[in-house]
Amino acid sequence: MAAETLSERILRENACILQAMVNHRFVKDIKSDALGKAVFDRYLVYEAAFVDTAISIFALAVAKAKNIKQKRWLAAVVVALANGQMTYFERTFASRGIDPSSFDTDTSAVRNFCSGMLDVANEGEFLDIVAAMFAAEWMYWTWSKEASSCHISDPLLKEWVAMHVDQAFADQAMWLKDQLDIAGEQGLHEDLCARLSSIFGHAMQLEIHFHDAPYL
Repeated sequence: MAAETLSERILRENACILQAMVNHRFVKDIKSDALGKAVFDRYLVYEAAFVDTAISIFALAVAKAKNIKQKRWLAAVVVALANGQMTYFERTFASRGIDPSSFDTDTSAVRNFCSGMLDVANEGEFLDIVAAMFAAEWMYWTWSKEASSCHISDPLLKEWVAMHVDQAFADQAMWLKDQLDIAGEQGLHEDLCARLSSIFGHAMQLEIHFHDAPYL
């Protein structure tokens, strides 16, 4: 039997909280084509605030990366977020008549998610950032693959789901997973492995509260 990889250990140790997130009300509403317009509008504004934060998180990952191959990959991620996902939000806000400044993005769940993930990037090492963003991106890829086969009547919501199952996003989720496994194969102290697993779980808990916020 092959030895368990670091990412497999992290996913195993956090299976319950990951399942809680992929079975969140928000995800279920998308799958059943029942997500309310007001909820989606709030989510879009909150998520745009996080994607803006994620640009900074990945920029810090570039600075803390160990080699030029990692730096190149992560630099491309920064560009994709700034010129891809942020462009989606700008276009969607215009289409739906959303004024982001009229929404309170300083609610505790949104603020805690953005600041909590950014704190990991500011205070942690490269692998800490990888573990946190692996949590976010693996989770999105997981539920979006399932939701993409469901009927979604809102074309902008359908596009949002599709963005998280396209090859570029899948490659990014797998790249983060591979970075953990490569590091694990090189030998990591048990304390570090446990810390990375804990960061994954913490990020997932922040995600759950974040996805509660559009309903409040």
